[in-house]
Amino acid sequence: MTDEDSLWAMEERFWTEGANSARTMTAKGAVFVFPYPVGILRGDQIWREGLVAQRWRSVGFSEQCFAREKDVAILAYHVSAERDGTPIYEGYCTSSYLNDDGTWLRMAHQQTPTS
Repeated sequence: MTDEDSLWAMEERFWTEGANSARTMTAKGAVFVFPYPVGILRGDQIWREGLVAQRWRSVGFSEQCFAREKDVAILAYHVSAERDGTPIYEGYCTSSYLNDDGTWLRMAHQQTPTS
């Protein structure tokens, strides 16, 4: 499996697996930017936000873009995500990863809703 394939698989797990799994794949000083009213979260704030900790039942990526320069990789994509009791979420997202001694860690994530 290539690094690109591994990162896309990790990105999907961030959406579909629990917060504990996502926490192990996230750098300690990570910064996430979510739509209003959540806003900018950093470090442990990410895991205390109830909307962030909720997992999605299914997720689909399209318009996928991958860029890598040395130990930094960027994923950009359109997401369509679904969970019980809420409308399907559509948005554009970016995630930045750092390869720290052979382990990819998510450093930043940003979401912009499209609907």
